[in-house]
Amino acid sequence: MEQLSLLLDGFAGALTPTHLLWALVGVTIGTAVGVLPGIGPALTVALLLPITFRLEASSALILFAGIYYGGMYGGSTTSILLNTPGESASMVTALEGNKMARAGRAAAALATAAIGSFVAATIGTVALTFLAPLVAGFATSFGPPEYVALMAVAFVTVSALLGPDLLKGVASLLVGLTVGLVGLDAQTGQPRLAFGVGSLLDGIDVVIVVIALFALSEGFGHLLTGTGGSTVQPVRERVVLSRSDLRRSWPAWLRGTLFGFPIGSLPAGGAEVPTFLSYTVEKRLSKHRQEFGRGAIEGVAGPEAANNAASAGVLVPLLTLGLPTSATAAVILTAFQSYGLQPGPELFEESGPLVWTLIASLYIGNVMLLVLNLPLVRLWAKLLTIPAYGIYAGVLVFAALGTYAAGGTTVDLLVLCGLGLVGLLMRQADVPVAPAVVGLILGPLAEQQLRRALTISEGDPSVLVSSPISIVLWVVVAVAFVLSLVGPLRRTLTRNAT
Repeated sequence: MEQLSLLLDGFAGALTPTHLLWALVGVTIGTAVGVLPGIGPALTVALLLPITFRLEASSALILFAGIYYGGMYGGSTTSILLNTPGESASMVTALEGNKMARAGRAAAALATAAIGSFVAATIGTVALTFLAPLVAGFATSFGPPEYVALMAVAFVTVSALLGPDLLKGVASLLVGLTVGLVGLDAQTGQPRLAFGVGSLLDGIDVVIVVIALFALSEGFGHLLTGTGGSTVQPVRERVVLSRSDLRRSWPAWLRGTLFGFPIGSLPAGGAEVPTFLSYTVEKRLSKHRQEFGRGAIEGVAGPEAANNAASAGVLVPLLTLGLPTSATAAVILTAFQSYGLQPGPELFEESGPLVWTLIASLYIGNVMLLVLNLPLVRLWAKLLTIPAYGIYAGVLVFAALGTYAAGGTTVDLLVLCGLGLVGLLMRQADVPVAPAVVGLILGPLAEQQLRRALTISEGDPSVLVSSPISIVLWVVVAVAFVLSLVGPLRRTLTRNAT
């Protein structure tokens, strides 16, 4: 098959000493930041964006992909040993994993999480290999009207998925869309929201916005709230699975993968839904139901596999449609754009060797992660003893240095601080920052495609629903909008009834 031939070419590129080194650096950093509470792959990629400008695009993207996959692995260590999930998708792992650790079975919990992550991520990457080119080939038929509808799908689903409710998600999205308007209008040449500041006529660098909203606001938030400590559960045994644990784990790994990858591949997917579904199914199917809530190994194996399979699935809409469905995917989209690459249908045609080298590196990174996670788990556990104030002081320093390296002007630092305060206010109000990044990146693209569509139709807005594909996409927008309202309404009615 053509995909296998292209993948072999990708392995030829990924197995060079330089790319292997960057893959190893990426998965090592990713595991470390996944282990550290509060430091996630999105924040790390944001901090490293300015530093990696001198790297080749393939090396930088392999590094970021390694951080992404490594962060998924490392997050299970924090959930199990510290009962502090770094992201919502790791919440389910913490439910049973920390109970196992408190019962003296931390090694078994870490082993099933690591091996399950490897199995799920590998199967997910295989599915990505064969599915992504098909989706990209289908999407090449999209014109401006279809792209407008697709961007609307992204805006609604991201606003609903990456926030506690639709209203807060939309508020974050509007912040990003507004920041994306700063600078000269591409068609008319008129300045927009520059307020007479010459440095803003070129717009605000997306890297600065990402660093401000993710890194600076996180540091400011911990400065306000302070940092506390938690008890880390010790790992006394070898990190291996007994025959009994393996027999109970492997069906859960496969079922979790079956939930994770398809749902993660959807533009309205994400990792939270499949992890909770996996946990529910394992609880119903298990012969050891009495252990759930007290440390059932299936409750770690299934959700952790679902989480990592969904992470592989997230790359499908990102690479083929340019749609990020997670915070880290939004930052990786920024990384593509910083190298002049726009993920979407044309990416496989215009930058095929780079894409296949990136996909091949995911296979290699998975093997590296398994080797890193099983024997060195005690080393990763020691990272949990680093004081949080030291971590966030470093974050603030690197954020300032990275911003100055990207722009080199005082105005950039002032914009960084201003947007960092905006990000802090958003976090204090429980408004997610990821939709703002999506709005900043996709907003100008949506505006450009909308103008093209209206120019072609001589101002007739009916062109936006002139094809079956665009009609289907607008229906998806409507359904996603209604579903995002039904959930909070149902919770409100249930709360009032009780």
